Amino acid sequence: MTAALRRDQFTTGTTDLSSNTSGPETTRVMLIDDSLTVRTVFSRMIDREGDLEVVAQAGTAEQALMTLRAVAVDVILLDLEMPGMGGIEALPKLLETAGKAQVLVVSSLTADGAEATLTALQIGAADTMLKPRPGGFDEDYKQNLLSRIRALGGKQAEVIGATPEASAPAPGTPLKPRAVAIGASTGGIHALNLFLRKLPRQFDLPLLITQHLPESFIPVFANQMEMASGRKARLADEGVIVERGEILIAPGHGHMILRKQAGRVVIGLAFHDVPSGCRPSVDPMFASAADAYDGHVAAILLSGMGRDGSEGARHLAQAGGAVLAQDEASSAVWGMPRMVAESGLAHAVLPPEGLAAKVAVMAGGNW
Repeated sequence: MTAALRRDQFTTGTTDLSSNTSGPETTRVMLIDDSLTVRTVFSRMIDREGDLEVVAQAGTAEQALMTLRAVAVDVILLDLEMPGMGGIEALPKLLETAGKAQVLVVSSLTADGAEATLTALQIGAADTMLKPRPGGFDEDYKQNLLSRIRALGGKQAEVIGATPEASAPAPGTPLKPRAVAIGASTGGIHALNLFLRKLPRQFDLPLLITQHLPESFIPVFANQMEMASGRKARLADEGVIVERGEILIAPGHGHMILRKQAGRVVIGLAFHDVPSGCRPSVDPMFASAADAYDGHVAAILLSGMGRDGSEGARHLAQAGGAVLAQDEASSAVWGMPRMVAESGLAHAVLPPEGLAAKVAVMAGGNW
């Protein structure tokens, strides 16, 4: 596509369907935003990359749905706040029309409207980014945006920056779990909802969740998990006792860790740096849960970019715990679960619903 044609596309807000000729190694991107300025800035950022190309733009959700009937895309950048059909209403229709395309919510609502953003993630959007104020589209923002597009477009290897360790022994029969610890990141909220809805209602092992999210999103996320599971959800805090039938969620500013205390398992918070660079991190949760429960833990890694959770999973497996991973086909980004699946640590690699059924069987209840 020529520079002149791109300028005309920005001016008219229409899509040049003849540009949909990307090669097999190119991630095809669609921009849906009612702001011509924002579409222009994003397009310039993306089209300078040899492996990425903006193949379609739309100023409304209605226009986007029409365009998707003729244009194949891999990643959709979606604004939530638009005239006419809003992003939340449009999202299920976009996912259905676009096939396997992944949706990255890029909206000003991600700053204050955590509920709207998390609703989008719950119903199928894979990831979210804040749309910065004018002047905020700097180099750091650009690199963050491009890395997320590449990950959602299937270029996980460049994002992970590591390969699974192959030295893990084949897993044996794990110990019967007394708790379930779940780690998730990009695409994980949708997977968590599928997992929780499939768990038998009588399943009462405590669920420990570390989901990579901004701190301000965590209370809304906890409410969503409570509604999806039909059980009480609390934010992890120092000294909180782990109870059966509850969900405990890592806060956004620290790692959730577990320890034995007077015959009970209690929560602690930690703030140290970890190899994955994540905070909260899945690794300390997995490792400390393995110690607190003497290995009687089922650890689950759901969709996510990077390798967080793999070190903790190795520690837990060595303690006799079960390690389960979401499969590639159902993952928005097969990074975190891939690390344990391909290293030989995983006792099962399944879609979220299958993981729920597997955990229920492992727990040995009459569900």
